[in-house]
Amino acid sequence: MSTRDLLRGLPVLAHEMPSFDPADTPDAPVPLFASWLAGAIDAGVDEPHAMTLSTVDADGAPDARVLILKDLDDEGWRFATTSTSAKGRQLAAEPRVALSFHWREQGRQVRVRGTARPVHPEESRRDFLARPLGSRIAGMAGRQSEPLDRREALDGAFARARALVLNKPDLAPEAHTVYLVRPETVEFWQADRARRHVRLRYRRTADGWERELLWP
Repeated sequence: MSTRDLLRGLPVLAHEMPSFDPADTPDAPVPLFASWLAGAIDAGVDEPHAMTLSTVDADGAPDARVLILKDLDDEGWRFATTSTSAKGRQLAAEPRVALSFHWREQGRQVRVRGTARPVHPEESRRDFLARPLGSRIAGMAGRQSEPLDRREALDGAFARARALVLNKPDLAPEAHTVYLVRPETVEFWQADRARRHVRLRYRRTADGWERELLWP
């Protein structure tokens, strides 16, 4: 069997999915996202806080990777990374980003487009210190995205970082940064077995938020 035939034989949208009435939605996108996120958690979706962060590099080429949503409020979506990493440098040069959430078990996607800005350093520090031990050790090891000549170098860096974290548990690296994504558009996508998908997009205006349906 060819790869093409294998892919075409895989089921798509073959499971039960929740309904979505776009007429019964709040005036702003954050409350609806919070409701969908809670529904994904209740439904047992695996890692529902995982999201794809898309940026562009210095040449304008797109880049994407999966991160974890750290917080959500009326201002927008928050995530954390190292400001000296590849994505950190990309954000410094071009702060416009896209976030993508996919909750396969519910046939739902959410797309966020906006601008990412660093929050106050103290908030970033608190975020780092609230992380599990292993995550803090990895963060203190640093050098994210740099070439790695041999695996033993990583082992040594982690051993030194572990000793540092255990000796100074209140220490946080200056490069650890929480970013706030202030949304300009947010699209909610609900799949339908008959392919009559529901797409609702919020667009920020001078007077608040405007809602509109999109063709599937």
